[in-house]
Amino acid sequence: MGNMDGKTVEELSATEIHRWYKKFMTECPSGQLTQHEFKQFFGLKNLSPASNQYIEQMFDTFDFNKDGYMDFMEYVAALSLVLKGKVEQKLRWYFKLYDVDGNGCIDRGELLNIIKAIRAINRCNDEMTAEEFTDMVFDKIDINGDGESSLNSFTVS
Repeated sequence: MGNMDGKTVEELSATEIHRWYKKFMTECPSGQLTQHEFKQFFGLKNLSPASNQYIEQMFDTFDFNKDGYMDFMEYVAALSLVLKGKVEQKLRWYFKLYDVDGNGCIDRGELLNIIKAIRAINRCNDEMTAEEFTDMVFDKIDINGDGESSLNSFTVS
């Protein structure tokens, strides 16, 4: 997609936006990317239910107006965040992605489901099980031991 050089969405050049628009319209002539097209674009097929739920949650976090489609502006915002967003912006997005039930906290179960889904998508077979990895990560982010992590405690650790 090109070098982002730490620019914000507002600072993207007309050339970059035009190139992204051309690519978006080539891949999605209707101008609205559906969840199904999103999965096809990234070659995500035959997913487990957990992996499929993760991908749907990812799509939903980029569907800012919650109309069931990703339009060009949402596409640009998503690319900008992923490719050149500041660490805090990315952290907020990841937190929102992992907080499946939307209660403002990530619990061990939500984190485990995401780890399993990511491993299935990446066809990852590490020595450490998903449960062991989740326990290790959660022990680091659940500083006060209450069984969940809010965005504030997530960013402090």
